[in-house]
Amino acid sequence: MECCVSEKTGRAIQAAIDEAARAGGGRVRLEPGVFLSGTLYLKSNVELNIPAGSRIQGYDTPEAYDDFTDPGFDAVAPENSRKCLIACANAENVSITGAGEINGAGPAFYDRNVPEGAFFAKPPHPRPRMVQFYNCRNVLFSGVSFIDSPGWTFWLIACEDVNITRVRVAGCQQMINNDGIDLDGCRRVTVSDSFFRTGDDCIILRAIRKRPDVPVVCEEVLVTQCALDSRCQGIRIGCPSDDTIRHCAFSHLTFRGTGIGIHCESPLRYLGKNCQGYLKVSDIRFSDIDIASGSHPIRIFCEGGIRLREISRFSFSNIVFKAKKPLWLEGTADSPIEDVRFDNVSGVIEADVPFVARHVRNLKFDRFDVTAATGPAVPLKRAESSSWEAKR
Repeated sequence: MECCVSEKTGRAIQAAIDEAARAGGGRVRLEPGVFLSGTLYLKSNVELNIPAGSRIQGYDTPEAYDDFTDPGFDAVAPENSRKCLIACANAENVSITGAGEINGAGPAFYDRNVPEGAFFAKPPHPRPRMVQFYNCRNVLFSGVSFIDSPGWTFWLIACEDVNITRVRVAGCQQMINNDGIDLDGCRRVTVSDSFFRTGDDCIILRAIRKRPDVPVVCEEVLVTQCALDSRCQGIRIGCPSDDTIRHCAFSHLTFRGTGIGIHCESPLRYLGKNCQGYLKVSDIRFSDIDIASGSHPIRIFCEGGIRLREISRFSFSNIVFKAKKPLWLEGTADSPIEDVRFDNVSGVIEADVPFVARHVRNLKFDRFDVTAATGPAVPLKRAESSSWEAKR
């Protein structure tokens, strides 16, 4: 069935979604205009179609949003908020399509009384995410623009067979924690032909452990033909207390931003309570990527004292970059980085050190051409010396 929504309210959208679900599935299509809305709940076998000229406009107050809850979902909520605009749990064959827009009114949730260009200050009240799916199958996001999410734009948790294509994720870059797509414990995900501009990370792979006895694996993620622009990181892989991230590939991407292009970091500040480190990340491939970074083009880092299960088998091929800081690989004696390969990698570092490697095993280079272009000028200071050379 197809339902056409003309009343410009979130309540009318939800009524149409519920009607389609009761009929066994269908398409809910919005007419042109602005639909002011709080939390919407998508359901199995329902397509929410937002055509060009239509916009779902989120409220600018946290009280207008529900908390995302589910008996199988038990985790510390990022930013202490469980609120979201588009919610879906335990569903299949769900899609959001069209050429329209979902707008989260993000800047309205921050204290914007800051110096020009600085990050907005976080408020004391919870900020909603835009899209939060849990334990869903056969999910499609196609064509829609996701604008100014107050928190993470997408948080997909334990979802499988997800296709995200031709979307536009754009947030004011003075907002912190407005990640693009957080793929948390997901399997078989494709992100393609899309654009991301965020104040925080653009695309993030996570495997957040909800309970110590429940394994979490993020795997078989393919990201291709995308443009990334971030003040923090273009691509981020894991945090130290995560579970397992493996068998993922990133290709044919561009990154432009003041932040790091490709980042896998395990710092103490992200270490979970009562945890010494748990992340296992392996078989991550990057190819055909153009990076222009105001920081490091690539950084893999583990801080001292943290003990990860594994950081291994990273490959970088056909990478070109220009960056302010060096390529940086740093493990520890307890958590060495293993089996890293650079093949046809070239670029310019606008500093005096082009490459840093500590506690790295089996590091391989083939066609590696990196230049340190600049460095601080050191003035000549003569010193008294008894050497005969100094007396010539």
